[in-house]
Amino acid sequence: MRYLIKFSYDGRNYCGFQMQPNLKTVQEELERALKKINKGTPTKINASGRTDKGVHALGQMAHFDLDIKITEHKLKRALNSNLPEDIHVIEAKEVEEAFHARYMVKSKKYQYILNLGEYNPIEKDYVYQYNYTLDVKAMKKAIQYLKGTYDFRAFVTENIKKENCVRTITKVAIEKDRSNADKIIITFEGNGFLRYQVRNMVGILLKVGQRKISPEKVAEILKSCDRSKNGVTAPSEGLYLVEVKYGKI
Repeated sequence: MRYLIKFSYDGRNYCGFQMQPNLKTVQEELERALKKINKGTPTKINASGRTDKGVHALGQMAHFDLDIKITEHKLKRALNSNLPEDIHVIEAKEVEEAFHARYMVKSKKYQYILNLGEYNPIEKDYVYQYNYTLDVKAMKKAIQYLKGTYDFRAFVTENIKKENCVRTITKVAIEKDRSNADKIIITFEGNGFLRYQVRNMVGILLKVGQRKISPEKVAEILKSCDRSKNGVTAPSEGLYLVEVKYGKI
């Protein structure tokens, strides 16, 4: 039987989502729990995509196959009973055998949170403590240049020559946090994102906010397809995978 799970995790203590030799990852913890549930049979999970070291998720998705028949409710409960406290399964759902959590994604939403006010040691692993003022108006103008279908090669750290870097970003926004006026939330939603792409786009927006470059320069860098034109990668702790959407399941 094939199942799809929606889950969240605190990325602080993990070297990213994807399995890596001799490193603690979210995938490793999930597969360890599934092995227990699946009567000792190793069970591979397929996620909607990977997240980097220190990046958090509120709505990551993954599918896997089990040899046993189990209800959705019992599967959710069994997973949470066998997972560490910083990973939590929100929902488990039985899906068709042809379903694939990665290849059938319609859109993903990421948000990046910055604190422009006083340093907050309690939130240092969850909000980027920038702690200076930014020209948010200029940033709002600049982010609009990143909306649309483009080759985002200028914002990709790895595989810039081999990989197809064309993606479509459908929604962008920069807003104040309703609960704290010192925080801003940068949102990107699109059909897919490349490794470090969101953090690199946030990095260039920070340069605009610092008035080191003009908003129009963002469009120029994007068009150049040259990674060396934009060397700033925002820290991981402010980034969240908020939502993954599919068509009818």
